[in-house]
Amino acid sequence: MRSAYPLPGVILLAAFCVFAAQQNPAPEKPKETPAPSTEAPAPPPGSERKNPVKPSPEGLAAAKKIYGYDCAMCHGVKGDGKGDLVESMDLKLKDWNDPASLAGMSDGELYEIILKGKGKMIGEGERASPERVWNLVNYVRAFGKKGGSEKPQGDAEKP
Repeated sequence: MRSAYPLPGVILLAAFCVFAAQQNPAPEKPKETPAPSTEAPAPPPGSERKNPVKPSPEGLAAAKKIYGYDCAMCHGVKGDGKGDLVESMDLKLKDWNDPASLAGMSDGELYEIILKGKGKMIGEGERASPERVWNLVNYVRAFGKKGGSEKPQGDAEKP
């Protein structure tokens, strides 16, 4: 009978050791943080992109149509940021009629926002060709030009 007692003792001791090892894991080495860079941060992707599409009456008219379907509900028909959904979605949008509202943004940044979206805004993504997105950039810029909120160039009547 004496030989039966050491076996449960060994099992209890092994179980205790396993339990203790799980409770006190080996300390992890701290991760090395990279040294702070002295270089300026890289610009956001696409911000340096130049607009290859020149504003034209046809391009602005096409952009106005897309804007009316996809953008005006929030940004307002006149680009004033007072669309129908602003209150219900609790949005705070810029008034593009004020040239200062877009002064700090490049065409490339506007392109990226229109393409990918921002915040609650869904981007155009695959739905629009690059030329259509650039035309939308031109249309948005037209709001801030003198008389832009009244008649962007694409709204001019043809003789």
